[in-house]
Amino acid sequence: MKASNSDSQAAFRALPSVDEVMRDPRAVELTRRVPREMVQMFATGAIDAWREEIRTQRLAGGELEARLARGDLFAALDAAVARELGRGVKRCVNATGVVLNTGLGRAPVHPEAAAAMALAARSYCVLEVDRETNERNQRDDYLGDLLARATGAEAGIGVNNCAAAVMLMFQTFAGGREAIVSRGELVEIGGSFRVPDVMARANAKLVEVGTTNRTRVADYEKAINDRTGLLVKVHTSNFKIVGFVEEVGPRELADLGVRKNVVTGFDLGSGLLEIAGATELASKLGGEPLVKDAVASGVDVVCFSGDKLLGGPQAGLIVGKRGAIAALRKNPIYRAVRLDKVTLAGLEKTLELLRDGRADEIPSRALLNLRADELRPRAEALAQALARIDDLKVEVIPERSQPGSGAAPDVFLDTFVAAVRHARLGATALSLALRRNDPPVFTRIQDGAVLLDPRTLLGGDEEDLVRAFSNLAGRAPAAARQPRA
Repeated sequence: MKASNSDSQAAFRALPSVDEVMRDPRAVELTRRVPREMVQMFATGAIDAWREEIRTQRLAGGELEARLARGDLFAALDAAVARELGRGVKRCVNATGVVLNTGLGRAPVHPEAAAAMALAARSYCVLEVDRETNERNQRDDYLGDLLARATGAEAGIGVNNCAAAVMLMFQTFAGGREAIVSRGELVEIGGSFRVPDVMARANAKLVEVGTTNRTRVADYEKAINDRTGLLVKVHTSNFKIVGFVEEVGPRELADLGVRKNVVTGFDLGSGLLEIAGATELASKLGGEPLVKDAVASGVDVVCFSGDKLLGGPQAGLIVGKRGAIAALRKNPIYRAVRLDKVTLAGLEKTLELLRDGRADEIPSRALLNLRADELRPRAEALAQALARIDDLKVEVIPERSQPGSGAAPDVFLDTFVAAVRHARLGATALSLALRRNDPPVFTRIQDGAVLLDPRTLLGGDEEDLVRAFSNLAGRAPAAARQPRA
């Protein structure tokens, strides 16, 4: 019901001033958590929002008085402060079961890699100077050596992500020229970035060959001319085409490149490194192509991610022929996308773990390797702990999870999960309340239940997870729907 004009005038008069709000002990308490100016900004916003409701006759004087009496204004300020303090990059509990969860930072790095990154961040470090000669050198020389040893390539470099690696490849070898790509491999990666768009920014003219489902090496050969700078293969890591299909393998493409004197490149996307003595992942991931096989095929350049199946910090890694890598390094764009000291330290330590026969310790590999029979007792222990909390009904059920981040889209990993239902909160409200916890807890929702998959729970996460549910005990359903300032 709309408020009358007289009601509106009374409501306007009843609105507290910002100064009045800021003198209230409840606002003073909030200034101990964030600067006073921020609380004042939130108060101004909340009062302005109420003023607009009054102006449009959606808020009458009686309802305003009721809101003020309930303390809705200060509840809104408290919620606004909590949201501000919860913004940005924060540690969270990943109970989704998706190991390479892009929204949650993809692969957690090994503790030794994290320690190396922290040390590099808080101190001076040997970055672009030779310890023996005290002369300037290249910051990723050691990374290049580690990559070459791990992949069998002649050389390697790193940039800030795989999209940057692909763009650098296109710009270096096909900038102002043509790059030939199979029509069935013109993929769209995360964030709506598409291979043709990356090529356009690299000033490379796209030449499509073949059809969506069938491309032959003859299609590439027919398209080659004196303007061709690059022949490219792209691994369709986030989708599969099945049925009446044909694609050009990297060895065929490499052989054609040699015959026609054209540079060849292979964008692997996730990039799986199989290491001697480590548990094999390729068979679990549905035949995900191996970096070593891509290099052995003879293509000049292979691009893959450092933060997916390798399990290091975010990076785009490029390995291949020495001359091709040298050309990439000379491109001025390389300096714009090169790695910082913190990422370099993490990548070096991750590759050292591979070198030293400790690949299975890397968290992403360890989590992907977990079997359902190993996960069941963890799910049962979690369910038993949660069952002691009021309002919760918990059962352990068999489920499946995916690797995530576009790797092996048709692969599902068997697991067991704790399926949780709350007596007063629906699954959506419960999931939201858990995300508002400190640390935030992220889950899956299925069939009206919140699913907790132990596959992605790291050390100490079970305790934080149980504590998050305990924090909900005794709260009203409205706790998951706090008013916004």
